Amino acid sequence: MKLATLKDGSRDGRLVVVSKDLSRAAIAESVAPTLQYAIERWAACAPGLQSIYELLNAGKAPMDFAFDPAQAMSPLPRTHQFVDASAFLNHGNIMEEAYNLSVKKTAGIPVLVQRQSDDFWGPCDDYPFPTEADNGDFEGEFAVVVDDTPMGCSAEVAASKIRLVMVLNDVSMRTHLFRELQMGFGFINAKPATVFGPVAVTPDELGDAWCDGRVHLDMRVSRNGEWFGHPNGREMDWGFGELLAHLAYNRNLRAGTILGSGTVSNRGHRSVGSACLAERRAVEKIDSGDSTTPFLKFGERLRFEVLDAQGASIFGAIDHRFVSV
Repeated sequence: MKLATLKDGSRDGRLVVVSKDLSRAAIAESVAPTLQYAIERWAACAPGLQSIYELLNAGKAPMDFAFDPAQAMSPLPRTHQFVDASAFLNHGNIMEEAYNLSVKKTAGIPVLVQRQSDDFWGPCDDYPFPTEADNGDFEGEFAVVVDDTPMGCSAEVAASKIRLVMVLNDVSMRTHLFRELQMGFGFINAKPATVFGPVAVTPDELGDAWCDGRVHLDMRVSRNGEWFGHPNGREMDWGFGELLAHLAYNRNLRAGTILGSGTVSNRGHRSVGSACLAERRAVEKIDSGDSTTPFLKFGERLRFEVLDAQGASIFGAIDHRFVSV
């Protein structure tokens, strides 16, 4: 099943069901007015949403209409909690080697950081930031949305609570990052609002590509229409079930909690490229002693998309420009 939220002038938008090929949509109001409502009542709402989905795919949904990603908000325009991980250790290893960083790590324990959750951007919205001196960057990631997840649960139980999978651009402002890291409390200016792809999908939509709590598909990233990278999600060092269990060690996770994977990064980065500027710049520094790829300038366009084995878009594309405030 595929779900999206359309702009309607409200903070939480209007929930729609989207066809498998992303061409058509149908209003889901008879089942759930918003995605947050549906997630909080998933057992009751999911069958009705699935019924609409099946009718859409059969071409029999009443009053269906063309789906326009430009009219989409984030699937969850806001939620109670968004936590981001750094689950691809290869990304951190590259950064540490390039900049001689000494990052304190505890073996077997993933790095998680609390993030802003009250204001997400839509997939095709222009993204404003104050100044090019902030050194704007992007990070292609996968994310999951969970149902109520109990404190102290196992990785297997946590994985069973995953209801939706999404893609995101974790926008970063690198000028502020090292300063905030050294302060030790977490990111504020370095990590402004996040951008999510237009469609959230249930894990079954991924077929065999959803395995071990990981998305075994390429994150295809382009900058101004040119290929930037296509690293694969299979190399997560912790699956989403393991990450969720760690997060839920001493707290309940409430329905609508979003957990991000961290920047998708592969050990074969020299052939598959990267999903963020900082990683490419770090590889350049390792190889030649200098980083030459520039950070984002106003007017640049980014695209993030994930295709299935038949070449069809699964989540739709994040396709947006960076602009001046």
